[in-house]
Amino acid sequence: MRERRAAGVRRMPAAPTSQALLYALLGAVLCGLLCGVLMTGCRGPGGRGPAAKSAAGSAAGDRATGYGAVFLAVDECSSFGTVGFTEVPCGGQRAAARVVAREDGRASSGPPCPATTDFVLHISERRPSADEDGDGTVPRGYACMRKLRPPHPGDPGGGGGPRTIVGDCVHDVGGGRVRETACDGGGERTPQFEVVEAVAVRADCPASTGLYVRLGGELPVGCARPL
Repeated sequence: MRERRAAGVRRMPAAPTSQALLYALLGAVLCGLLCGVLMTGCRGPGGRGPAAKSAAGSAAGDRATGYGAVFLAVDECSSFGTVGFTEVPCGGQRAAARVVAREDGRASSGPPCPATTDFVLHISERRPSADEDGDGTVPRGYACMRKLRPPHPGDPGGGGGPRTIVGDCVHDVGGGRVRETACDGGGERTPQFEVVEAVAVRADCPASTGLYVRLGGELPVGCARPL
């Protein structure tokens, strides 16, 4: 009679031999070496892989959206001096002044700068040191600048700035003309009058007024008293 196997009983597979284990180990080592070679081949020169390229592209994008997108736009900064100026990062060591207003055309015929402007940069159509689109030219215009650090000649009594405002002092230069000078006497000329009020017409000046100064703007008459 034939021998029958008990139901539900399965034979266990034979244990692997030492030779099979050795082959498996060698295969794993070769696979690791091959993967390392492939990964190295995906990197560019200097070990710059896809992640490094992505980071470099992001940095370039950040630079493109920083200073220089528009030449000397409002809140951007210029280097020292009013001749041969360049646009520079406001946090850099070369930054001297910030743009508080930017207008097209000539300053003589355009809107006046803010009252406490320290100086004006006149931007011509000639080739500047930097421009917004790299074509070597920028539209004619002017930028009203405020220095990043004191002293501020555009402040009341500071003795400078493109506009004469209330609180400024002037001295007579002859021919019915006056020129601004520092109220504290620190300028080249001694102050003779101080602008104490701005009005629409001369008749609105106080009785103590000794000189009328042209200010411009909505209240174009400056009432100056003798010092």
